[in-house]
Amino acid sequence: MTSKDTIDKTKLPQHLAIIMDGNGRWAKQKGLFRSIGHENGSKAVREIVEGCAEIGIPFLTLYAFSTENWNRPKLEVELLMKLLVSSLKKEIKTLTKNDIKLNAIGNLDALPKKAHKELLDVIAKTKNNKRMTLTLALSYGSREEITKTIKEISLKVKNNLISPHDIDETVINNHLYTQNLPDVDLLIRTSGEQRISNFLLWQLAYAELYFTDTLWPDYTKDHLFEAILNYQNRERRFGKTSEQIKE
Repeated sequence: MTSKDTIDKTKLPQHLAIIMDGNGRWAKQKGLFRSIGHENGSKAVREIVEGCAEIGIPFLTLYAFSTENWNRPKLEVELLMKLLVSSLKKEIKTLTKNDIKLNAIGNLDALPKKAHKELLDVIAKTKNNKRMTLTLALSYGSREEITKTIKEISLKVKNNLISPHDIDETVINNHLYTQNLPDVDLLIRTSGEQRISNFLLWQLAYAELYFTDTLWPDYTKDHLFEAILNYQNRERRFGKTSEQIKE
């Protein structure tokens, strides 16, 4: 019996988020260019998306490119954007065949025109798919998202569209990039780093965190299923006691 066979399909995380870390270190360990690491990382994306679809996870969000990543060497940024465009073109058939809807969050206007256009094209072509929603966090930073949200709500208060007394979690959620997504249940980060790195700070409030030493290009479905089983063996209390949960 495999780890996949022991997963309880009734206790899956509804929203899984992944910080895909370790492409550069993977390449360095093998004496290869960082670009090769990113290319192999894109193969891991395909495998994990398929794995999530197989077991029935409805929402998967991948941290693909952060606001801080714009500070990387120009050539590496250009490569990542070209890889994004080529990957989107390659995966459109796979997304359609597997009934997966593509979504994106972040400051998408900051993307190069070609990448932005290809992204919007794939989003439009998969908008009616229902099996799973795959969200790419691109040019995304949680502090930027929260700052944007505060500005938008403040402007509505100034124009008497919202009363300050009516501002609650629902109002804030409705102004975030993730307004159409549920809160994250499980966050996985690869490569051994144990930090959140400005990713979904609001949405991770009650998420379970799972860190693995495996570098992203080496991350497989088996690794994913192990993380899901680990998640299912945890007790999620949301501030309550164990006794209250069991009642």
